[in-house]
Amino acid sequence: MIRVLVVDDEALIRTGFGRILDAADGIEVVGAVSGGEALRTVRETHPDVVLLDIRMPDVDGLTVLGEIRRLPEPPVVAMLTTFDMDDYVETALRSGAAGFLLKDTDPEALPLAVQSLAHGGTVLSPKVTRTVVDGYLSAGPQERRPKSLERLTDREREVLVLVAEGLSNADIATRMHLSTGTVKDHVSAILTKLEVSGRVQAALFAQRAGLLAEGTG
Repeated sequence: MIRVLVVDDEALIRTGFGRILDAADGIEVVGAVSGGEALRTVRETHPDVVLLDIRMPDVDGLTVLGEIRRLPEPPVVAMLTTFDMDDYVETALRSGAAGFLLKDTDPEALPLAVQSLAHGGTVLSPKVTRTVVDGYLSAGPQERRPKSLERLTDREREVLVLVAEGLSNADIATRMHLSTGTVKDHVSAILTKLEVSGRVQAALFAQRAGLLAEGTG
């Protein structure tokens, strides 16, 4: 059972997301609260996934994200936004967010997104992806990108493409006929070699570098 906490300043959003997720098999909503109650509720309910509004009047979503990420065993956090172009996207991803979801996400897609997050996948709403890919990693020397890619082995490049497609370690292991532990080791090596702090950053790196268009070839 995947335990989910919804954090949003709008009661309508909290209620709507809660009902959609509670109706899905294998998902339990353990709380639906405003920003000021978020950290306490995370500590009390121990969710696997937190859906966190990035802009709230009582407390900044990025502040809550930072506090959650500092917990001993933090849950996976995906940011919620009403905007397809948000100034806080890059900051949130660099702070450890596992993805971005628009608040008008298709109700049928929401449980699938939560399941992906819970199993180590990355989630970016299609409307957010272009903004993120166009802007993320744009800072810094352009020549650093190909040099970083050259550090990867052929197998690591294959794994990176599948990470960029949003697959979890278990899914990648199945696809590539490897053990989950081996995939985890590959992902760790990829993050180190690309000098990024998480799977989302690695996925966006792959998209910016054109790896999804060219495959592993």
